[in-house]
Amino acid sequence: MKDVSVVIFEDNDDLRESLRLLVNGSMGYSVKATFHNCAKVRDAIQEHRPDVVLMDIDMPDVNGIQGLQTIKAIRPETHVIMLTVFDQNDHIFEAICNGANGYLLKRTPPAEIMKAIDDVMTGGAPMTPVIAKKVLSFFAQQKTVRPNSELTPKETQVLKLLVDGFSYKMIAGELEVSIDTIRTHIKNIYRKLQVNSMSEAVAKAIRQNLV
Repeated sequence: MKDVSVVIFEDNDDLRESLRLLVNGSMGYSVKATFHNCAKVRDAIQEHRPDVVLMDIDMPDVNGIQGLQTIKAIRPETHVIMLTVFDQNDHIFEAICNGANGYLLKRTPPAEIMKAIDDVMTGGAPMTPVIAKKVLSFFAQQKTVRPNSELTPKETQVLKLLVDGFSYKMIAGELEVSIDTIRTHIKNIYRKLQVNSMSEAVAKAIRQNLV
């Protein structure tokens, strides 16, 4: 089984090196490249085709939000975990709406960062608790009247479990079906909701009161 490949975008030299050592020091993971900003993000993603990107938000020249947009446009299957010093609402929601798969504060303990990488690889959407609370609070205030949805009852059930924080594996266990079946349901959910990531699907489900 191949290692989970990781690319890091972080302008702080010490933190970038710490993240590189953390990931490379964990069995089953390898850092393919590191960068101090997103100026060459397109070339980096096309060359290394990483499973996971650890992405700082505040970087010079080309920031993390712009980098995230580029990654999701050219390789949506790459999971992007945003890293930031601040839990600013505008950054959080902009990142999520652009397809971020997770959102962590930089002070997150190393073990939790590695757990977040595991989580996104199994369909999770890891967030620092304070950020998760802000997201739920924000979208709870944005709920609208439930629209007619093209989702089937089973797809709606899967979407509700995603909103509740279940991973693909957990959903498969809950519904007593295979993970491949869950992946098919989620692919259909993405298509019908016109989203590209689980975090976008969850955000839209909460905002539009779909579940």
